[in-house]
Amino acid sequence: MPQFEKTLVWFRRDLRSFDHAALHHALRQSRQVYCAFIFDRAILGTLPANDRRVEFIHASLLELDTALRELGGGLIVSHAWAEQAIPQLAAELGVDAVFCNHDYEPQAIARDTAVATALARDGRKLQSYKDHVIFEKDEVLSQSGKPFSVFTPYKNAWLKKLHTELAPTDMPAYEIDTLRAHFAPLQAALSGIPALSELGFEKTNLSELHIPTGMQGGQALFDDFIDRMPDYDSTRDFPAVKGPSYLSVHLRFGTVSIRALVRRALDAMRIGAGGTGAAVWLSELVWRDFYFMILYQHPHVHERAFKPDYDAIVWESGQHAIDLFQAWCDGLTGYPLVDAAMAQLNQTGYMHNRLRMVTASFLIKDLGIDWRWGERYFAEKLNDFDLSANNGGWQWASSSGCDAQPYFRIFNPLTQSEKFDPDGKFIRRYLPQLNKLSGKQIHAPWRVPALELQMAGITLGRDYPHPLLQHDEARARTLQRYAVVKKVSAEDGKP
Repeated sequence: MPQFEKTLVWFRRDLRSFDHAALHHALRQSRQVYCAFIFDRAILGTLPANDRRVEFIHASLLELDTALRELGGGLIVSHAWAEQAIPQLAAELGVDAVFCNHDYEPQAIARDTAVATALARDGRKLQSYKDHVIFEKDEVLSQSGKPFSVFTPYKNAWLKKLHTELAPTDMPAYEIDTLRAHFAPLQAALSGIPALSELGFEKTNLSELHIPTGMQGGQALFDDFIDRMPDYDSTRDFPAVKGPSYLSVHLRFGTVSIRALVRRALDAMRIGAGGTGAAVWLSELVWRDFYFMILYQHPHVHERAFKPDYDAIVWESGQHAIDLFQAWCDGLTGYPLVDAAMAQLNQTGYMHNRLRMVTASFLIKDLGIDWRWGERYFAEKLNDFDLSANNGGWQWASSSGCDAQPYFRIFNPLTQSEKFDPDGKFIRRYLPQLNKLSGKQIHAPWRVPALELQMAGITLGRDYPHPLLQHDEARARTLQRYAVVKKVSAEDGKP
């Protein structure tokens, strides 16, 4: 006997019609289920008109609506303030409850709390489920019952819990198709998805970049990756090599199922088909859970350092800092790997993971700029921006986060360039003006003899900038800058 007569499933960052926790539970517990997505003005109002993420969402919603219609339902889509629109829609439809999946970001939690309060005033419920992660909140704790702050013991506990509680070789998907009779037919007055222009946005270069959208796009990327998975550990650090899965934007918007991805990685490991690459890729998915947990347990990290002592660091300031930051944003630092990486980000909305570490380290520990500036810039530009992972990565680079690199570990941009782009293939793709330099020369154009630069048609300061600084000198300044951390710790009586 269904618990509810009518319910509404509120899609957010879970844009798929399969293996969907909230949708599954709503269909099981209801006679009729409606589905909705809100283009939230609270979020869209902060974005530029050419934001690729909005176009990605829009295209994914078109596919989702088609899939739901084939199941007997459909998608109600509006452009409104979600806090107001969901309770209002629930009242118009006369539903008993609204179903959704957990979101762990502070602003999302505040939004959901406001929605739950408004629904409760009308005698309705907000029912939320775990869907974006394998383990959440307090599900993976240390033996003393406390949240982990170091990744490796967290990963070990995560894997142990997975194998003892979830039977990973038979991790079931949330069934949707067999429950399709419970979808409510979509009324004509409620159907239709607003055009991008109606939302105040425009088409971008998403299709030119060949970034596949929606559920089919996510599946196509995974199908392409599965044969490369065994080599993931040996290829993932080289930006000119097709090593990653490129699924990060699909994980961000839930057009793929995290359970399905983990299950496939475990299957590959179990039958020996994944080599060491499958285990390393699985570790990356565990990192994702880890950062979600950290954000939930320590919501202050989106504003302050995870390690409070690091907030005592004095960063570069004034116009000088603004100029340095702008040069970094524009890919005009004079360090080719850094500049090529920033060009990749600015042109495509994607940046290779190794390069995220290199560019972050350069901004923080070469230029002396507050990590929060870089975090905000990545948040504006990344197609796959996720607050938990972005914050975790930037605090890792700044040494202020959980399980972060030691403050004295400072990436040398030349060493990184020579090691991970040895022939300069990636650099040439985004800095074509350096094409005529040899594989050895391209990493440090300022070291190339003037005659050879002239023969390559390059004038430093015109065709490519002089380096903003010398790394060795910047490293010394950073060690001095970070010395305040040891001083603060000593004054607080910490070892």
